[in-house]
Amino acid sequence: MLLGYRLSSKCPRLLPLLLNDGHNTRSLQLAHLRGAHHKMTSPATNGASLNDIPKSWTFTSKLPPDALYPTPADSHKTPRGDIKPRMVRDAMFTWVRPQPVKDPDLLAVSSAAMRDLGISPGAERSPDFVATVAGNKIQGWDEEKQEGGYPWAQCYGGFQFGSWAGQLGDGRAISLFETTNPATGVRYELQLKGAGMTPYSRFADGKAVLRSSIREFVVSEALHALGIPSTRALSLTRLPHEKVFRETIEPGAIVARFAQTWLRIGSFDILRARSDRKLIRQLATYLAEDVFGGWETLPARLEDPDKPTESPAPRRGVPSEAIEGPPESAENRFTRLYREVVRRNALTVAKWQAYGFMNGVLNTDNTSLFGLSIDFGPFAFMDNFDPMYTPNHDDSQLRYSYRNQPSIIWWNLVRLGESLGELLGAGEGVDEKKFVDDGVSEDQADKLVERAEKLIMQIGEEYKAVFLGEYKRVMSARLGLKNFKESDFEKLFSELLDTMEALELDFNLFFRRLSNVKVSELGSQQACQDKASVFFYQDGVTGFGGEEEGRKRVGAWLERWRERIVEDWGDGPNVSEEADAQRTEAMKRVNPSFIPRGWVLDEIIRRVEKENDRDVLDRVMTMALHPFEDGWAGREFDGETYVGDKEEESRWISDVPKVGRAMQCSCSS
Repeated sequence: MLLGYRLSSKCPRLLPLLLNDGHNTRSLQLAHLRGAHHKMTSPATNGASLNDIPKSWTFTSKLPPDALYPTPADSHKTPRGDIKPRMVRDAMFTWVRPQPVKDPDLLAVSSAAMRDLGISPGAERSPDFVATVAGNKIQGWDEEKQEGGYPWAQCYGGFQFGSWAGQLGDGRAISLFETTNPATGVRYELQLKGAGMTPYSRFADGKAVLRSSIREFVVSEALHALGIPSTRALSLTRLPHEKVFRETIEPGAIVARFAQTWLRIGSFDILRARSDRKLIRQLATYLAEDVFGGWETLPARLEDPDKPTESPAPRRGVPSEAIEGPPESAENRFTRLYREVVRRNALTVAKWQAYGFMNGVLNTDNTSLFGLSIDFGPFAFMDNFDPMYTPNHDDSQLRYSYRNQPSIIWWNLVRLGESLGELLGAGEGVDEKKFVDDGVSEDQADKLVERAEKLIMQIGEEYKAVFLGEYKRVMSARLGLKNFKESDFEKLFSELLDTMEALELDFNLFFRRLSNVKVSELGSQQACQDKASVFFYQDGVTGFGGEEEGRKRVGAWLERWRERIVEDWGDGPNVSEEADAQRTEAMKRVNPSFIPRGWVLDEIIRRVEKENDRDVLDRVMTMALHPFEDGWAGREFDGETYVGDKEEESRWISDVPKVGRAMQCSCSS
């Protein structure tokens, strides 16, 4: 077993950003429609029905199924109630259909998700759409012939709160099919969460409650609209006859969600724990060829792996068989695959830090191989800034706090490196028949481990460089800077976060309100101190020193910020009104007015559950999909005038109620 390598990050409070690392993401999401049972349609440019969008089942055609149900027909003829939790070995998935439900009630859909899947507006009103997203219709399956495409649940494991948890898997999520949007070439896997028991349900019931389903439905689309890589949500369906026991009896629901892949680090964890060398290699090959679009799309070795901050972004287009670097750190295609996963996750966690988002339970089974925000349980956006805040009330040791997210993601990535370690360490011998068939010989073991450890450590430095580079770019954009200077990190970024923490200022409100501050309003020390109150809650400064100290501290920071704005946007010692207006608009494009905070989601849940108010879901989704607007009611979206509710909008984007700040919730969902 390879030695673990933990990132010793000196990164202060931790960071934002929206740009990628210089490669075309779309090229990494090529449509590969190979495999069993796929059909192609030619939908109109405005989309097609859910029945008619292209479908494929590449995952299940390329990877081994559960031996108990070797074909879809074997699973289909099994009474649904007989498919129960058990250990599954030598397999990546089990064929399993959703549990049929009675009178499903479609509460809401995401228009952005419909568009990205290539589904036409209005198609959600068809009975087949409702039946599919509720699990009552199996797309692609020929009932008469007992063949065709069929749903499945993934097998994976994971480290939870740092300890090995054994077999986990899709305990209540069932994938229906893959679909590729002809307009974009992006392939997604559509999945139902809350669709019934699977072999991976362990001691649970395979169901999801409406409360947590509303949270996931909204935050998935909100993150995507903010530019943060995330799994997506197509629809939210209430199950009026399903009562689910958690802490209390709650109504059941299903979220239809989709992602480029639902593979996670835990997918490799379980194979490593079982010493399944063959399947590790097979899964890695599937990930490279069928998810990322081919080995040649992966990032090459850096010019100087020991100095990642001084190396340009890695080139791509390296042939799969190519070996790069000296023998002691020779990089084969599996190292390039590992680098891709690492870089993607570095970019995503940088954006989390920049926007104050916390997943709340970053186990390895909740860490995406595609670099997506995934599996939303006790998540939250930051209210008053506290780097030690965790939204998970079960996280007593603060393992998954805001401050720890970058190092925890690296800890998880090291677990992936250990799973791939034999392939990384093999270097140029990775395809030799004896190695492929028998593994490492005793006399080669030390050399292989040494090489693998060196590669993981080098890529760990790359992780830090990518993370910090992304954070610096995003924070610069959020602060209205055209260019990043090294002095900005301490004088602006770190000092701002320290000030927010000391004064208990709201993280996201600060950036949005700063966007509207005019440089001309900051002409003197006193003017800066007077303007400082814009950033305080209406109930005053609750942190250290009170309002007087708060005005001095924020005022001093505003003076430094003004100097940098003048430097980047000014002509001489001043900034023209025109240039300052351009700076304001640039900041508003990256500083959201609306984010789905915990107290807002709680209000929505109450209104849907207790008052049967489904219109509030459409309104919050409109705001979530257009987070950078000053207002929504009366605006035109997707060619239609949106009515909205101005009073509601104003409440949701204003000060967080005192009782609603820094809320926590459990993993129970």
